[in-house]
Amino acid sequence: MYGLTLRRVLAASFCLTAVVVPAAAASADDKSRGSTFGGFKDGKAETGAGGSREVTYSGNGSAGNKGGGGNLSVPVGNWSPPPCWYAPTYTPKELKEKVDASPYSLTGRAPNNGRLKQEMDQDIRHMYSEGEYKDFNLKKQGEGKFWAAVPNPNEKDAAKRESCTRLPFWVKNGERPDDVENAISPEILSKLAYAQITVPETRVELNPKDKQTVNLPTWVWLDKGRYRPLSVKASVDLGGGEEIWARTTVTPDSLKLDPGTENATVHPESGECAIKGDGSIGSPYKKGSGKKAPPCGVTYLRATQGGGTYTLSSTLTWKASWEGSDGAGENDLPTGEFGGQQDVTVQEIQSIN
Repeated sequence: MYGLTLRRVLAASFCLTAVVVPAAAASADDKSRGSTFGGFKDGKAETGAGGSREVTYSGNGSAGNKGGGGNLSVPVGNWSPPPCWYAPTYTPKELKEKVDASPYSLTGRAPNNGRLKQEMDQDIRHMYSEGEYKDFNLKKQGEGKFWAAVPNPNEKDAAKRESCTRLPFWVKNGERPDDVENAISPEILSKLAYAQITVPETRVELNPKDKQTVNLPTWVWLDKGRYRPLSVKASVDLGGGEEIWARTTVTPDSLKLDPGTENATVHPESGECAIKGDGSIGSPYKKGSGKKAPPCGVTYLRATQGGGTYTLSSTLTWKASWEGSDGAGENDLPTGEFGGQQDVTVQEIQSIN
């Protein structure tokens, strides 16, 4: 037990400083369905000191997000990005500087937190100066890097963030340690990229545009230009001109409608409007359609009362896929959702026969 605790503390001392990034805002309905992750700020990934140093993000994953929106919600317990990973972090000079900067190394005596800290400092120094590595591999400067644990800045559970307990280890430029669990890989990068994608708020187009009418179908559709595939590429430089990467793409798949009242009929009956071959969901009203049932829409059966409204909820489902630098690519990332709400006023038109 002591050995495991010591190992955790030693490894934690090498973890890159992480800044927890709050997830982008989502509706209360979205939050009830699952967890949200990560985010972009001004088009750049906001991942904290550790993530931004070791993982580079690019792509259009924040496109169309000016009017609200956020990260995709996935079912609770179904999936989450890794809480930590190992990545190329320190050159020999940087590692030596970090060890030399410890309180015990600087003062030559035990700091206020006692004998255990002194012993840990001594163990670390011996490992990299006289033990497994000689003089911090300074003679190999430029030939590789020490890989170290990187906590996921978006992981809220501190214990999970610190669960990568291996001390920094040497890897040559251009190589990746296949035998180390949680060593950064295209698969891990695909999950990190997924967590960075932000989608626009789901807001449907309606016809009639303003007030709806009892028993008159309301046609519903999405602006195809706004709701289009989005992707983020996450990459890590292995040195020596080698890079590993993964590109994750999410694509609109279906739209679910909830009219906000039992006194309504949804179209289709399932309330779920599938994406069509041209990438559109739903159809704008066409003159002459009259009281035809729309391919996607709602027919309200009772007017709103006393100046009140119904809350029309629309949830867009996005399918995810990824491809990696090693030729890997799966559709094993979870389907995500993002919703939105609109107030709808329904009137009843009286007619005299």
